[in-house]
Amino acid sequence: MTLNSPETTPPAGLPFNGGDDGEKTQPPVSALRFGTPYALYQGMPQLSRLIQNRPQELEDGLAFLMRLRASTTPEDAVTFTAFAAQPKMAVWWAYECMRLAADPISEDDRRMMELVATWTTYPDDENRYRAARMALYAPVRSPAVFLGLAVAWSGGAIAPNDPAPVPDHRAPRAVNSAVLSCLSKAALSDRPVRLARFIDLAAPLFRTY
Repeated sequence: MTLNSPETTPPAGLPFNGGDDGEKTQPPVSALRFGTPYALYQGMPQLSRLIQNRPQELEDGLAFLMRLRASTTPEDAVTFTAFAAQPKMAVWWAYECMRLAADPISEDDRRMMELVATWTTYPDDENRYRAARMALYAPVRSPAVFLGLAVAWSGGAIAPNDPAPVPDHRAPRAVNSAVLSCLSKAALSDRPVRLARFIDLAAPLFRTY
């Protein structure tokens, strides 16, 4: 069974490639948490523990993404994107990566992906709690479950009766785990191609700033 969910509508600011008029774009907004990668590293120091490369102070996001892509550890481009993008944008990107990969998934994972897709379109607490409940009690941490956890930790209370704030780095770490575990499902010979496609999907996030 492969993921064959309907395409999600890109969040505002990203080009929509579906339909008869794929050249139309929505009004530009920043898809990113911070204006530059340097500011991101300052604001979310957890990222420096995951990526050895460091951005230059005036380097823009797309330039740093491409530098990571060309490095000896191109997977770092996935980690950077997961942290750099606003939670909703990051989840949408990861969802599209998984849809592009078209790996066989279980019926439970299909339901999880449907909940994620619903939240990206209607990102209210009710839809977030639905995804959170399924992800938190899932017996296996599959890519889809990691993505559900990213939705759960995207902002706000983790549950209606639990007002404790969730650290900002939890959602991007879950997005990172979702995409990297999806990458690992490909055969070794196919991983560079899959990774390149994932990074191509990430690039528009940085062009909207």
